[in-house]
Amino acid sequence: MDPASPSPDPEYREHTSDRFRAVRDATEALAEGLTEEDQCVQSMPDSSPVKWHRAHTTWFFEQFVLRAHAPGYEVFDPDFCFLFNSYYDTVGPRHPRPSRGLLTRPAAAAVAQYRRHVDAAMIRALPDLAPAALPIVELGLQHEQQHQELLVTDMLHAFAGNPLYPAMWPGWQEQAAEGTDAFVQHPGGLCQIGWRNSSFCFDNETPTHQVWLEPFALASRLVRNRDWLDFMHDGGYRTPTLWMSDGWAVVQSEGWSAPLHWRDRDDAWFQVGPGGLAPLALDAPVRHISWYEADAFARWRGARLPTEAEWEAAHDLPGLHQMTGHVWQWTESAYRPYPGFRAVPGAIGEYNGKFMINQMVLRGGSLATPTGHLRPTYRNFFHPDKRWQFSGLRLAKDS
Repeated sequence: MDPASPSPDPEYREHTSDRFRAVRDATEALAEGLTEEDQCVQSMPDSSPVKWHRAHTTWFFEQFVLRAHAPGYEVFDPDFCFLFNSYYDTVGPRHPRPSRGLLTRPAAAAVAQYRRHVDAAMIRALPDLAPAALPIVELGLQHEQQHQELLVTDMLHAFAGNPLYPAMWPGWQEQAAEGTDAFVQHPGGLCQIGWRNSSFCFDNETPTHQVWLEPFALASRLVRNRDWLDFMHDGGYRTPTLWMSDGWAVVQSEGWSAPLHWRDRDDAWFQVGPGGLAPLALDAPVRHISWYEADAFARWRGARLPTEAEWEAAHDLPGLHQMTGHVWQWTESAYRPYPGFRAVPGAIGEYNGKFMINQMVLRGGSLATPTGHLRPTYRNFFHPDKRWQFSGLRLAKDS
């Protein structure tokens, strides 16, 4: 959360009310074209049903804002705290994550009623909420926007397992990776890293600190599908010396031979994307690859992945293309706290801090990332074998 409490004046509260409606409506718009059956499916333990995303983001406001700061609020359903808590151990027990797809009840219509109930209570409460509650409202909105991206990638994973390959976003078109095959130099030196403004950021983007960087260079463009085909044709998935030991074990156990959602049909490659199944766009940024794959590709190209500090320090250099909003870009940095980081007390402190181990950092945002989250300090993180997100890569080299 932003360490600075927002102003509690009426204009700020009215702005927050407008944002609350807009963010909540955006979630419903994403789910609008999905059937009730679509919304209940859970295609793997890492994903969650759309219905669960809609309910969980609602539970967040009910649990941390309304129950804590709105006297007289009536809980919609006492069972929902158990059903739709995600990982907040301090709040109480919860339904197991891998079994969220078994929640055929409550129905999607009941979840819609739940959202309307909480939305109405929030709109009534916002004008009079204590100033201390307003940062939690903001965190809840940012949290829901994170789940909007997860809703898209989770549903895409489910649709990719359907032989009809339905479209999450009918009519969606690929975009080519811009720029030439070149490297842009950064002189290195002492660089300031982390969020420095007074507006919202997540706690893992702070504290601001200084990092010494040796001179380096970043590729001017993202790695493309045609580049990845060259890697595949050169035996990239069959050459153990390119891989970290753990990654090579995953390649063998999972039988990886191409990025997730690629389909080989009669010796022609297709890809399942937000618009359904389509011929592989050779000049589009490669996506749905794990850290292990990104690291192996970089080694094959005689390069490496950038550190997250290098990526942030160089993000606005002239000549770098599509740094944000296309694919999340894997870095070689482990997800660890910044120097001086301290999680806030209580359940809200569980938001990021307890996950700062055994994961790798991605930067830049994807085609499904809400615009407000496309800031250069934003730290996304996943385990190195995960690839159902819109994850790709940009190469780096030592100068």
